[in-house]
Amino acid sequence: MLRRTFLVGGLTASGGFLLGVPVVKAMAGETSDLKGGKIGFFVEIKPDNTVVIGVAQPEIGQGVRTSMPMLVAEELDVDWAEVTVRQMPLGIVKTADGYTWKYGGQGAGGSTAVTDNWDFLREVGATARQMLINVAAARWEVEPGACRTESGEVFCATLGARIKYADLAEQAAKLPVPGDKPSFKALSDHRIIGKPAGVVDIRDIVTGKARFGIDTAVPGMRYAVIQRSPYLDGTVRSFDDTSARKVPGVVDVFKIDGPAPGEPYLILASGVAVVATSTWAALQGRKALEIEWDKGPHQQESTESFWRQANELLSSAGQIVRNDGDLDAVIEQADKVVTARYEIPFVNHAPMEPQNCFVHVEKDRARVIAPTQSPSGASRAVAAVTGLSRERIEVEMTRVGGGFGRRLTNDYVAEAAMISQKIGGAVKLQWSREDDVRHDFYRPSGLHEMKAALNTSGEITGWTQRLASAGKYYRRPNVAPDEQYAAELYIDDFPAQFIENLRVEWFEVQSGMPRGSWRAPAHTANAFVVQSFLDEVAHASGQDPLQLRLDLYGNNRDLPYGQHGGPTFNPWRLSRLLEHVAQRIDYTAKRPAGRAVGIASHFTFGGYAAHAVEVEVGSDGSLIIERIVAAVDCGIVVNPLGVEAQLEGGTIDGLSTALNLEITVEEGQVVQSNFHNYRVARMSQIPVVLETHVLPFGDKPTGMGEMGLPSIAPALTNAIYNACGVRIRKLPLRDQLKSMLA
Repeated sequence: MLRRTFLVGGLTASGGFLLGVPVVKAMAGETSDLKGGKIGFFVEIKPDNTVVIGVAQPEIGQGVRTSMPMLVAEELDVDWAEVTVRQMPLGIVKTADGYTWKYGGQGAGGSTAVTDNWDFLREVGATARQMLINVAAARWEVEPGACRTESGEVFCATLGARIKYADLAEQAAKLPVPGDKPSFKALSDHRIIGKPAGVVDIRDIVTGKARFGIDTAVPGMRYAVIQRSPYLDGTVRSFDDTSARKVPGVVDVFKIDGPAPGEPYLILASGVAVVATSTWAALQGRKALEIEWDKGPHQQESTESFWRQANELLSSAGQIVRNDGDLDAVIEQADKVVTARYEIPFVNHAPMEPQNCFVHVEKDRARVIAPTQSPSGASRAVAAVTGLSRERIEVEMTRVGGGFGRRLTNDYVAEAAMISQKIGGAVKLQWSREDDVRHDFYRPSGLHEMKAALNTSGEITGWTQRLASAGKYYRRPNVAPDEQYAAELYIDDFPAQFIENLRVEWFEVQSGMPRGSWRAPAHTANAFVVQSFLDEVAHASGQDPLQLRLDLYGNNRDLPYGQHGGPTFNPWRLSRLLEHVAQRIDYTAKRPAGRAVGIASHFTFGGYAAHAVEVEVGSDGSLIIERIVAAVDCGIVVNPLGVEAQLEGGTIDGLSTALNLEITVEEGQVVQSNFHNYRVARMSQIPVVLETHVLPFGDKPTGMGEMGLPSIAPALTNAIYNACGVRIRKLPLRDQLKSMLA
């Protein structure tokens, strides 16, 4: 897609200047028609000199409705207080080669929003600014270079003249977009980027005006819930809806068929849908259902059988996915060999807003209103259900009450489409908390076997990580069997390239549990394992854990990194963060018995983070987390407040998961159902002191959504070991300390 076919100027109905008309119109050579409101990334300058900036990415709490417009506003050179923000719908266009984006990529996942839009959105603002300058210069009969902009005005120092953008808008809208790419401001001239900005719609959020998917209400719509099979890949053998249909408000009850075992997921499970005139009536109707289930092929699966299978697999040979040097030789020659196994459980996403979706399927079109991380995926889901062409499917994005990777999958959208098509009208499907906990694409579970060879000097000469896990790519179409490991082990992750003799090996555990992306996917597991094992190696060889890391990370340099977050990785940036958190927590200070500090760091999706944790462990196994210091390097920072919030939120989420969270299975059914037995952290578990530090680096940003989570768990368990000598190798922590120290 060429820039000139994307950035196109135009007029709004009110006479304002708009930039960023959809590529479909530009490619067709049409004039701008904004009456339908479906416009892409844009800058709209209104007659009162205020500015509207469009945002295409879904807002899932990561702050894109604030940070994305900041990029445009900076280069446009307007006052941030004069900016309002508009959420754009999904924009796709059909071409001879398939579908492509109208407005640029739309989605929230992998911490990519700022990174992917850094140049493009600044270019939108800078192009609009240059067009306004060109109009003013022509009016004053001076060269454009004699003009400057500031706070929504163009001025010429030579003439002493000044004019507002609004007075230039109509004429600017008639100009062709400049052919040359505009120049950007120097970083030192930034007035918006790098300055703290509050969430643009925070007042709406705290006063209850913000609209989430769960708030959708369209006149005449029906409400639906589904009783899904409690058994993994179970099906409906028979059901009696006599009592359900007697519930006042219930209007229909029917079966929903899920995928056959092993087939790709369109929806998660088979079940029975109840449609009513209110959510309450639908829930009461569901309670009255009598269903006989076919328990399916996984009825014997349990958490115990999962771990038994994983242990058995590690006694055999797996798929070697990286093999540097001669590991076997150095292990045989080693002065000392350190080994350990670590267990990572399945976990649930637990967003505060359970899944929900509004869909109205008509004969030749469909409308979707959904809290989704992947609006394009929502479009595909409805197309798969209805057979409609995707350009006939309108997808509107609401603010999302928690995503964490769960809403990258649009099974709940497909369910709503099935129900709407069946009843021939509009419907809002609502999941309960129990639905959400028991029917999820869970974070994969796995057993990691670690081994390190050390020479007489304590240097690590060999390293291996062997993982038996139920992979995220389970039932994912178009993923070859020998590529299933790629979502579980990032083969360029540390300590690859730092240890000459290194092997990474994977084993597939068979399980019927649905799996998917969960905050930083495999990094959450691998950071815990690698950073914990580094401490074990340090203690086994009489080395300081911090110094061992600094020695391994080495000097300031870029190393090749082939996975997401590459193409390079600079380990010195981790050292910089580690030294900072160590200094802030007073790492070298002597502490009373039972009190100690632990550290950890990790590179995630292009960003760098480190944690230092201070704990106190009582003789009875009681644990108090006294203090956490967290630091992040996400390149140049667009909104410091947003970065700090993400670092704090990721730290708390990671801490909650490490302390408490696990999904277990018995007889093919998920055991947990709500927050009484899936206990996210309570306030009493969070330390009073949680410091966050943002250390900018370079002139390009990285993402931030997932960086704050991976290194908190190993920093915590390393601190616990230093305090009481108990090594935690199985998550969650729960009452392990009490059972070991009692």
